[in-house]
Amino acid sequence: MHVYFFGTRGSTPVSGPEYQGYGTATSCVGISAGDVAGARALPHLVLDAGTGFINMERVLGDRPFEGTVLLSHLHWDHTHGLPFLRQAAMPGHRVRIVVPGQGADAEDVMNRAFSPPHFPVPIGVLGANWSVTGIEPGVYEIEGCSVRAEEIPHKGSRTFGYRVSDGVSSVAYLPDHKPLDLGPGPDGLGAYHPAALRLADGVDLLIHDSQHTAAELPALAFLGHSAIEYAVGLGVAAGARAVALFHHDPHRTDAQIDAIVDALGSPGVQVFAAREGMVCELGCRDALHER
Repeated sequence: MHVYFFGTRGSTPVSGPEYQGYGTATSCVGISAGDVAGARALPHLVLDAGTGFINMERVLGDRPFEGTVLLSHLHWDHTHGLPFLRQAAMPGHRVRIVVPGQGADAEDVMNRAFSPPHFPVPIGVLGANWSVTGIEPGVYEIEGCSVRAEEIPHKGSRTFGYRVSDGVSSVAYLPDHKPLDLGPGPDGLGAYHPAALRLADGVDLLIHDSQHTAAELPALAFLGHSAIEYAVGLGVAAGARAVALFHHDPHRTDAQIDAIVDALGSPGVQVFAAREGMVCELGCRDALHER
């Protein structure tokens, strides 16, 4: 399995040289399934479609996108890249958008943001072979992967975390997560609750909301996110092999992210800060490789 980080920023895209190292685009992760011995297959499963969705053109080149976009929730920073990937409208494209069930027609709900006066055209006009469907918590076969969907606490939008496995490797994806809603947990940063633990149990890679530090959380918890230290603690509690800090605060510079990672020391699990353009190869039993 290869994991492509197309966008790693939270809340809003940013610009400026101080952000270039970890990236300026919002949440988007691509997955290509299978044990491909170092070769990079095209991603057919995409987790979220923030502005990083556009960066998938670097991998696709002149080939159309054919696959499923699995949205964790419907906040802008996870959807606003959808209309702007040119390969998603090329001849031969197939774009299946899957969203947490909204209690209404999924495409109608999406079109609240993608239609006038907020946007010039609705979702159905973006490409001939686009579809929008809703799902509920459960286990699904999607693009050659087994996908577990679990509802997790966030703010202002029904939110799912996902566990993706291709039979060789596994990834847990919890980009927006407010565990404090389910109690303070052992460290006052939120509960290691059953849904989060099921998603992250023994995964090769846990990609987790890391918008705040523990020191910032008391003043900023109302925004609905996690502390970096919670993400690391969940990785340890669940037996994950590695934790990717993700959904970086839009104001956090490269130097500040470096300092945070350095200050973590040796927390009992491999930890790194996800950066735009990073590709991780999973499936080797001895290591996680960046390619």
